Amino acid sequence: MKSNLLLLITLITFFHFSYAQEKPNILFISVDDLNDFPSYANRYEGAITPNLDKLANQGTVFNNAYSQYAVCGPSRASVMSGFYPHKLSGSLNEDDNVQESTQALGSELMHTWFRNNGYKTLAVGKILHSHLPKGTLDDSGGRGLFSSGLGKLQRNWHQNGTMTDWAMDPESDEQMPDHQAANWAVNQLNKKHDKPFFLMVGFLRPHNPWYVPKKWWDMYDREKITLPPYKKDDLDDIPKMGLKNIKDQMPRTEWAIETDQWRSIVHSYLASITFVDHQIGKVLKALEESEYSDNTIIVLWSDHGYHMGEKNTIQKATLWERSTHVPLLFAGHGIPKGKSSNRVVSLLDIYPTLLEMSGLPKNSKNEGRSLLPLIKNPSGEWPYPSVTGYGEDCYAVQNERYHYIKYADGSEELYDHKKDPNEWTNLAENQNMSKIKANLARYIPESKSN
Repeated sequence: MKSNLLLLITLITFFHFSYAQEKPNILFISVDDLNDFPSYANRYEGAITPNLDKLANQGTVFNNAYSQYAVCGPSRASVMSGFYPHKLSGSLNEDDNVQESTQALGSELMHTWFRNNGYKTLAVGKILHSHLPKGTLDDSGGRGLFSSGLGKLQRNWHQNGTMTDWAMDPESDEQMPDHQAANWAVNQLNKKHDKPFFLMVGFLRPHNPWYVPKKWWDMYDREKITLPPYKKDDLDDIPKMGLKNIKDQMPRTEWAIETDQWRSIVHSYLASITFVDHQIGKVLKALEESEYSDNTIIVLWSDHGYHMGEKNTIQKATLWERSTHVPLLFAGHGIPKGKSSNRVVSLLDIYPTLLEMSGLPKNSKNEGRSLLPLIKNPSGEWPYPSVTGYGEDCYAVQNERYHYIKYADGSEELYDHKKDPNEWTNLAENQNMSKIKANLARYIPESKSN
């Protein structure tokens, strides 16, 4: 009798372990302030991103992915909670507030949902705005600071209210938080895990200050760098409330041209991208060489885009394409290789996608949609626009052709990306566009003041 009981316990333990191991691991990579410059995106000429390009070729790329908010904290809160930012309360730059707000809405943060369903949760770097709430991780490598170990700010740009600056600093990669984060993640991938893991790796670059060691700058010839498209009178048809989004503390393109700094600014941003591409490559190489290589789903995303001179500014925090459009790709276990989709998708879609791909119970509170149908059929039907907010009751709605912006005072912008990908001509006053505007306006959330 005793031997039979021991046999039963052994079998139960074996099948439980086997079941757990059948669930795919998740490698969840976020990159701060990364726009669509990586080479695989085919939007910008000249970025050196071999590891991102390799990953894109090994998976499915979403060419038209959009953030739900045009700055870090609310965007990341949306990704991790599964809710639009305007549904969440409290400061979305505070991890505990995001967790409490998510739970008040009857849900859990993404990694907590995985943890509650048998996953080991591991994280390093910037995931939410700070890191992640205490008590939600099985192991943590901490976050790091944007300028940790670096020299004094404001060498080239002397304005309060921003960390914007550019320089060849520090001397070595070892002094950079992202180098340390990558090494921590590599160490995790070299360990034996008795449960499937949800490993989150948040890289800080290319968030400003754009400080990276000289060797990354030296990979580019400054004089051959491609400058982004710029039109001097681009802002002539922008409503006053739209112009208010251009931040006084940020460099203007006209200033950068007059002072011969524009090329240096773009150079510093590119050097930061290539630096972080290398760190991502270390993590991907460790995964490829590990026992988990055949059973891990990889998702890579950025929290929002970034203007590098378009609209006469160098900043995030606008509702134009440059601030809202983001990289998003999936690779690894069960993901078709070398595929891409032009359907408009949202960062909100990451949460339900990973749940479905992992075979976990759905979270009925998720406001996004699983992208698995598009991963299986990238050109399949997908009639859902993306909605991005910034500020109080200001929103952008993007479908596969049109980008519509409505500000809190009722002023509007409309761009036809088929004819005007640079968003140089505001069509909002064109009477022939009234039906298009009305159709897109249906997706704008109801004003909080109503």
